[in-house]
Amino acid sequence: MELIDIGSNLTHESFAGDRAQVIAAAVHSGVTRLVVTGADLESSRAAAALAAAHPGRLWSTAGVHPHHASSFDSNHRSELRELLTNPGVVAVGECGLDYFRNFSPPAAQRAAFVAQLELAASLGKPVFLHQRDSHEDFKSILAEFRGALAGGVAHCFTGGPAQLDDYLALDLFIGVTGWVCDERRGSHLRDAVPLIPGDRLMLETDAPYLLPRDLNPRPGSRRNEPKYLPHIARAVAGLRSEPCEALAARTTRTAIGFFGLEH
Repeated sequence: MELIDIGSNLTHESFAGDRAQVIAAAVHSGVTRLVVTGADLESSRAAAALAAAHPGRLWSTAGVHPHHASSFDSNHRSELRELLTNPGVVAVGECGLDYFRNFSPPAAQRAAFVAQLELAASLGKPVFLHQRDSHEDFKSILAEFRGALAGGVAHCFTGGPAQLDDYLALDLFIGVTGWVCDERRGSHLRDAVPLIPGDRLMLETDAPYLLPRDLNPRPGSRRNEPKYLPHIARAVAGLRSEPCEALAARTTRTAIGFFGLEH
């Protein structure tokens, strides 16, 4: 069973001491390819370098998360454009809106989001999207650009059926994480998962975040890792009442096509 983790923060400091072992453990578990998330210029540079060091195994995204939108300027845009010319950098993002904490003012978030959507449209790259507590603004801005974009995936989707309908209407793909393994916080997502069209679904860990709550035995560390993606796949397959092998094969094909990954 082969899986692709479409969102893993492997440049995070928690992986500094054992990154090679984490990648090896992922491959051993069947997670044969990974897309490393860029969340600001520094992590986007590091993700691109990491992907370049593991050709055919790792790829990356380049973008500015809404938390860091206040710092976004023309220099950011220029450097992101340069990073995105690298064939191993396969999507613009993580970009979008996050009104839950408002680490950057909403106006700055919207401006940075628009700038990155413009960049994606001009380069023909898909977008790796973040949305939290900002659904209406996110939907409205994305609708303006969707026709010009190569594609978009709602990274770490946690919404319910109504939000899913809105994203499918925007022709988005849906990324599902271990949030689905939490019967308390993930109840809305668990309701939505069976409704995701098979060819729109992809899987991700968002490591080191979102350790699946129902892992048994429970790991000694709270750090999530790509090697736990098969656990997430089994949970998703169970909710969809389909064989896990079929789900794995389809989500792998979808990720290859969406990101243009090499075989």
